[in-house]
Amino acid sequence: MGTVKPETSRRNEWPPEDWRGRFYLADLHVHSRYSRATSRDMHLPVLARTAREKGLQLVGTGDFTHPDYFRELCELLEPAPEEGLYVYREDPEGPRFILSAEVSNIFSQGHRRNRRIHTLILAPSLEVVREINLALSRLGDLSADGRPTFGFPVKKLVRLLREISPEILFIPAHAWTPWYSVFGAFSGFDSVEECFEEEAEHIHALETGLSSDPEMNWRVSALDRYTLVSNSDAHSPSKLGREANAFWYPMSYPALSQALRTGNLAFTLEFYPEEGKYHFDGHRSCGIYLSPSETRRHGGVCPVCGGRLTVGVMHRVEELADRPEGFRPPGKPLSVHLVPLEEIIAEALGVGSQSKRVKKTYRQLIELGGSEFSLLLEKDLSELAEFVPERILEGIRRVREGRVYVRPGYDGVYGVVSIFTPEEGSSGDQGPRQQSLF
Repeated sequence: MGTVKPETSRRNEWPPEDWRGRFYLADLHVHSRYSRATSRDMHLPVLARTAREKGLQLVGTGDFTHPDYFRELCELLEPAPEEGLYVYREDPEGPRFILSAEVSNIFSQGHRRNRRIHTLILAPSLEVVREINLALSRLGDLSADGRPTFGFPVKKLVRLLREISPEILFIPAHAWTPWYSVFGAFSGFDSVEECFEEEAEHIHALETGLSSDPEMNWRVSALDRYTLVSNSDAHSPSKLGREANAFWYPMSYPALSQALRTGNLAFTLEFYPEEGKYHFDGHRSCGIYLSPSETRRHGGVCPVCGGRLTVGVMHRVEELADRPEGFRPPGKPLSVHLVPLEEIIAEALGVGSQSKRVKKTYRQLIELGGSEFSLLLEKDLSELAEFVPERILEGIRRVREGRVYVRPGYDGVYGVVSIFTPEEGSSGDQGPRQQSLF
């Protein structure tokens, strides 16, 4: 049960050609192998290599609070020429790293006992991180998880760390996720001010998360003052860059800090929010997903078993929205929706995205095209036609045009975004010129 949009159209406002070379792509929120449910491959050498393949120039380290990982960061990173950034010492010309971590706060505040907030923290130096870790180690066990959990209000986290350095940046993570976010249906608040109280003035940016995009957030006028950023929250290398931000050069920690405070970004790269696993309301055990209006019609309970529905991001946005769908405040960065290249390849070939055939084709296309984002975002289709198989090229064309078919995600189940209709099927015939790719 549920409403399926047979086709979703995103009017992608493609970055003008004269912007090329003026911006860099950054994914600020990732995790290391020291976080729960995270790939063992999430460590600096693999992050550096994967960032190159994706076309990212700046990547968060993730998890700097974990003692073992912090030791690795100190051993494997060295200062980059750009102020406040670092490079993997075995790849000094490679992507830059920014020191990042995510912290979980579970606490009572106001009329609710079970507040659960995740915050992305960015720091300007390893020396500052050392002080952060010392302060937080007195309040909890940093070795238990790459994303540590504390039992005090999140406003205390901001106050505590700002006493260490006013240059530390705080970004409420995946701001609409039902269980662990500032606006979460089951654990959050109705405003940033309600959550952070006297420390709210130090919050300048919000992470939209996979299940929402800037267009959804623009419906809430109270969020106009915040810079909206998009990051992957990657738990495995292949997920790196599934969302990212295009910042204007120059690249440095102070320049990025200023951009987050002023909203001076070129654009964000977006996951289709319908594909996020908490976009719609639903009940996973019964296979039920519902639009907000359908949830209201059923009184917030599952029409199959009568249990409580998990209220998704779209529902929460509509609860807080004071603007109609489609409203866009003036002066906001572009919002560009993409589908990962591996998913395009998999659908074009009619095989699973984790298949060896997809992995082999992906690597060959990257070698020919330079990087994933170069293929998806920058190169002309006529140039791609010289080496990209016809059906994959058609998939890239449709993604650029925003022509996709979606089944929304719900209650922890990822949605499905399709490029081709079932009637079109898949094709193994990629044209004689392209056979060597397979």
